[in-house]
Amino acid sequence: MNFVHHVLRRLDLNLLPIFDAVFRHRSVRLAADELSMSTSALSHALTRLREFLKDPLFYREGHKMCPSVYALQLAPHIAEALQALNQHLSPVKPFDPLTSNEFFRIAVTDYTAFCVFPVLMKEIHNIAPGINFELCHLPHNPALNELLAGEVDLALSFSEPDEVKHPDLDEIDLFQDEFVVISNARRQTLSLEDYLKAGHLVVTPWNEKRGLLDTHLERIGLERRITLKTPSMLSSPHVVAESELLMAIPTFVAGKIEKMANVRTFKLPFFAPPFTVKIFSHKRSGRKKSTEWLKEYISNCIHHADYVNNLPSSASANATDRRA
Repeated sequence: MNFVHHVLRRLDLNLLPIFDAVFRHRSVRLAADELSMSTSALSHALTRLREFLKDPLFYREGHKMCPSVYALQLAPHIAEALQALNQHLSPVKPFDPLTSNEFFRIAVTDYTAFCVFPVLMKEIHNIAPGINFELCHLPHNPALNELLAGEVDLALSFSEPDEVKHPDLDEIDLFQDEFVVISNARRQTLSLEDYLKAGHLVVTPWNEKRGLLDTHLERIGLERRITLKTPSMLSSPHVVAESELLMAIPTFVAGKIEKMANVRTFKLPFFAPPFTVKIFSHKRSGRKKSTEWLKEYISNCIHHADYVNNLPSSASANATDRRA
């Protein structure tokens, strides 16, 4: 025998707002006015609830309806349940960025945060001043499980041209980038032989055994020597500036780093395909109006910033040559 909701199945749930209104107003007349009922109809409904619960619930004392002990116990639970149902059953309100205080949790790497959030935060203050963000470490690429579970709203990551799209994810392309090489400022040239002889600093955000470029080197039968692995890009350029290590780095970041660390940028001395920085969201859990708005807004910010034309001159020329 199924006993799920055995009380609610026998109770007319329309009686609960009546109880709540009488409890708050301590008056049948005021409760009836609030609910747009006649006092006789409300009294009749209250009688039905008394019979069902086998308790007087309210008794008259002067001009007030005073609650019984049982009614005092029931009242906060009924009020909480009605409030929750009203909240969750109400039609979804249109998203208004100007008045919203929405909180977004976004999975990023050092690189994708560096690319997206300076321009985003510069632009968003006047459009959506109440919106807040929490950036968290992208646990793996492209955070499928976290997106599905709703642990993050979006993931900012990247993919190469031959990567297969996951059927459960929506992807928005932001811009294309590729790798260049930075070294200390003393180096004058960089041949493939120089590249293979040198030690390399590799950023591995997911603690990979090797970097993305090692796969491309392996395809042409080559291998580099990884001297230092680190999960963070923050200190890496300064390590390179003070050592003989080389570091492959996206062109967008290289252009900014040249202004902060004493490094020199070179073209990658072998072919590696460009990659695309993307917004990932889950098809089932990422379709909220606010999330859709944010994806579109990030995309517009990046495209208006014209990232391709902001690449370092050497990298831009390199990218043009390879697309030709």
